[in-house]
Amino acid sequence: MKTSLILTLIGPDRPGLVSAVAARASQCGANWMESRMAHLAGQFAGVVRLEADAGAADALETALRGLEAEGLHVAIARGGANMTAAAGRVCLDLVGHDRPGIVRDISSVLARHGVSIEALETACESASMSGETLFRAKAELAVPAAADLAVIRADLEALANELMVDLALDEAP
Repeated sequence: MKTSLILTLIGPDRPGLVSAVAARASQCGANWMESRMAHLAGQFAGVVRLEADAGAADALETALRGLEAEGLHVAIARGGANMTAAAGRVCLDLVGHDRPGIVRDISSVLARHGVSIEALETACESASMSGETLFRAKAELAVPAAADLAVIRADLEALANELMVDLALDEAP
């Protein structure tokens, strides 16, 4: 039987951090399944899902916690079963002038409809003509079977008008 371990990693960025995590995973016979990593304000931040034999999971956790001596904070959770069936996947793209609260407002509408954010990437960048700061977001969403995508789309479009951002909601490929 296989067990998934989900790691959250954060620490001062330096060469070799990913290699150190991968080496410990490999030593315990774990398979690197998926990850998201970034350099943010001088810090390395990552989320990783490893899969290991159930009997090796405790040893893997111990080996990974050894990274804390090297300055890398490690949080570990065991994976569980997906509790809700999604009727479909949709992609959300948003761009507009940056201001506090955009993620809060969009995620509130999604939560109200029971939509799960499976992946979210955001960034701020300078607008090409004005130099003003633009906020961009891309999200992959899981829509529950009981949800009405047309109602979700209408609520998001109404909010986009209020926030003065461009928003597109399309079915995932």
